[in-house]
Amino acid sequence: MKDEGSSLQAYAIGVDVGGTKIHAGIVNGQGDVLHSVNLPTLAGQRSVPDRITEAIEALMAGAPRPEGGYPIEGIGIGTAGQVDHSDGGIRFASDILPGYTGAPLKRIIEERFGLPVYVDNDVNVLVLTEKTLGTGRGAGHMLCIALGTGVGGAVFADGKLVHGAWGGAGELGHLSVDFNGLPCVCGGVGCLEQYASGTGIAKRMQAKLHSLGIEPVSQVDSRETLSRWQSGDPVAAEVMDETFAALGAAITSLVHTLNPEVVVIGGGVAEAGEPFLERVREETAKRCMKSFMDSVRIVQAHQGNFSGMIGAALQVFEPVKKLDP
Repeated sequence: MKDEGSSLQAYAIGVDVGGTKIHAGIVNGQGDVLHSVNLPTLAGQRSVPDRITEAIEALMAGAPRPEGGYPIEGIGIGTAGQVDHSDGGIRFASDILPGYTGAPLKRIIEERFGLPVYVDNDVNVLVLTEKTLGTGRGAGHMLCIALGTGVGGAVFADGKLVHGAWGGAGELGHLSVDFNGLPCVCGGVGCLEQYASGTGIAKRMQAKLHSLGIEPVSQVDSRETLSRWQSGDPVAAEVMDETFAALGAAITSLVHTLNPEVVVIGGGVAEAGEPFLERVREETAKRCMKSFMDSVRIVQAHQGNFSGMIGAALQVFEPVKKLDP
């Protein structure tokens, strides 16, 4: 993060909205973060648009105030849920974000702050970070998978984000990796999200411990599960083996379908780092045709959990945005 005075360059506010936390920051066109805040989403307790508003207000109130200030060109939001690309509203959000479905998010934030607002899915904006600053620079074909409270995805093909008919393309977390698998909040079964999200890992770890008659003193979350896995705990290893197999199966299907140059994995679960990624690569290689595997890289997202916030802000600077009516 940088803390520097204003200059002739412009800045944007980026907001990354997840099921657990909201990150907001002031970002320049090169992806430098000058100031940031994060708030708990309080999903189910508070209105998500209200919490987004509060995060932006807290960011602006706490930001350094150099002479002349920061010239803010707009606000970019990357959010969990399905975004209608035509109007920046939330077409659908699962129970991870209760009450968020139907929120006219772009209109609400524009009316509150009087700035241009751009809204897209949180993993779609992660692509902007990767193609601008990360390992996806120069790539024309890229997949992004974010492993957080849920699992999100994005497809970048022929140098463009794939939005689909209304903006819902890239729901990679709801690719089924087991047609007889666990039920999912989306109504399907065996979805990747049930095996590779922080929520799914924690639930399966708790269920496994309970089945063994082990009652931990406190609730075991995904972070604790990953820590136990890295320490050689056999129960955590069993849970994580299932996670890696699910990721390997999903990535293999996607690589066979889309033939990307790079697969970027981000989100809090991927913060486990290189040991985590190496297992994902191993499980993918077991299943993937060699001709495809030899030409794809599986890498961690740039700047970890800051990536979504940076990408959200970079929407403001995308040349195509300047052509929007």
